[in-house]
Amino acid sequence: MESFLVSTGIVALAEIGDKTQLLALVLAMRFRRPWPIVLGILVATLANHALAGALGQVVSALLTDTWLYGILAVSFLAVAAWTLVPDKLDDDDTPPISHYGAFMATLVAFFLAEMGDKTQVATVVLAAQFETYVWVVLGTTLGMMLANVPVVFMGNAAAAKLPLRLIRSIAAFAFLLMGLYAGWLALAAS
Repeated sequence: MESFLVSTGIVALAEIGDKTQLLALVLAMRFRRPWPIVLGILVATLANHALAGALGQVVSALLTDTWLYGILAVSFLAVAAWTLVPDKLDDDDTPPISHYGAFMATLVAFFLAEMGDKTQVATVVLAAQFETYVWVVLGTTLGMMLANVPVVFMGNAAAAKLPLRLIRSIAAFAFLLMGLYAGWLALAAS
């Protein structure tokens, strides 16, 4: 349960103000059909994070504990720093209106936008740290949904009132703590 709760909390915080959250807002404003957008976010995130989690599991199986914890420490510290940088959605990132509808546009746009995103990297790192692949993927997916579904339903009004700088700082601090803990585990394993 720890891997599920940690994964949920970390990704939900890291996702606030992220490019994919801004994408959810653009899609909601463009299509004005929240349920297909929410379903597209869910399916895209499950697929993306399942792949990221699998990569994390493979990496953890190939490395000794010292190397694994050392890489985890550096990765968590890098994601902590990355979390402090606010994302913006470029015009090139906005999806074209799809003749397949809101669901397909969301599915494709979200899956592609998540590639190499900090929440995908966090999923790889969390799956490498915890041995419970399914719980990590479910937790990171729930974290994405907790951050993005309100944006889809409430739109820009609610997003503009969130203290994004504070939320990013809290998420960065959580990643920093996990990085320091992984670094301590690397030292203890060597």
